[in-house]
Amino acid sequence: MPADIGQEAADRLAALAACSAPGPGVTRLPFTPEHRRALDLLTGQMQAAGLAVHLDAAGTLIGRLEGPPGAPTLILGSHQDSVREGGAFDGAMGVVLPILAVEALRDRGIALPFAVEVMAFADEEGVRFPTALIGPRALAGTFDPGVLDMADADGVPLRTAMTGFGLDPDALPGLTRDPASVLGYLEVHIEQGPVLERSGAALGVVTAICGIERHGVVLTGETGHAGTLPMALRRDALVGAAALVTEVDRLARDTPGLLGTVGTLALAPGAVNAVPREVRMTVELRAPDDAVREAAGAALTAFARQMAASGGLGLDMQRSYAQAATPCDPALSDRLAAAVSATTGKAAPSLPSGATHDASAMADLCPVAMLFVRCRDGLSHHPDEFAAPPDMAAAVSALTTFLTAPDLARRL
Repeated sequence: MPADIGQEAADRLAALAACSAPGPGVTRLPFTPEHRRALDLLTGQMQAAGLAVHLDAAGTLIGRLEGPPGAPTLILGSHQDSVREGGAFDGAMGVVLPILAVEALRDRGIALPFAVEVMAFADEEGVRFPTALIGPRALAGTFDPGVLDMADADGVPLRTAMTGFGLDPDALPGLTRDPASVLGYLEVHIEQGPVLERSGAALGVVTAICGIERHGVVLTGETGHAGTLPMALRRDALVGAAALVTEVDRLARDTPGLLGTVGTLALAPGAVNAVPREVRMTVELRAPDDAVREAAGAALTAFARQMAASGGLGLDMQRSYAQAATPCDPALSDRLAAAVSATTGKAAPSLPSGATHDASAMADLCPVAMLFVRCRDGLSHHPDEFAAPPDMAAAVSALTTFLTAPDLARRL
């Protein structure tokens, strides 16, 4: 094991970043030649760490370190895929650092009282196909076979892409694990936000993965000539939309833990000299507490109805998507926080994750925990995404401390 584990992590991630389609940053979509090249590199890293490696029917690369006979398994992992023109650390770091941690324990001659598996999931980002989290959902028994018929932008069905990659989609139901055989799941990930950097902390422990809901909104008024229609007689759909945008921002700022975003907005007729007749927009709400998120959605809907009525506007507002929050397991998280404190000499900051992760699907199988690593400027899904080698070294140290905690398997 290299003396500078952080730099070794950086070197390995740079090599993985080269497994990319042409263009800025990293573009590595599932079931592509770039995916295959990444799996070849990760296979070599896993084998060098003493792990037995195989690729399951979902395209998840699994490196296993056996424990005593009949011992349960602790799973560590993340995803290897990226967004288009993304960064080198999102996902991939959560595979490389656990491999380094297992390798460090092997070099120290430490045998664990449980089995360990390091997993590199195929598809978390959901960029190529209109679905995601195939691997963890298969393990948890929540995979929907209907998504195999979904196609990418080139018309290639997911089933065809997986088969062409050498996988057997019909074997996915057989991947479901027995919850009694799994101790838990731990995911290491860059924060993808600025909280740790602003607090001066290298590592943080995630409390929950935020729940999400999305609303489609259509506001309808009446168009007219911008130079001849008096202000008092206007039914301007964009004025109503502006009020709703402002309320989303106010509600999120005034509600602890709530995030609110208007991500798309389109108006018609879209002429410089015409009063907007129609606005179509989306509202997304996120919070680590589902009750907070749902109350915000209800309050926003009530506001929109009152605003539309007072402005003489038509309103169609429908919740189009909802995903429950995933709380992290207190026992695993406490152990992780103790490991971070032992490594850094400071209390581990606690923070929610506003982004979705493989852990959100693994929670249907077993207790989950997440370790966040500070990233520069909070930047992610961008070619300049960066985690410093010393911070990654601290994460590896925290992982080895976590894995060797006395009676970990018995106390979870």
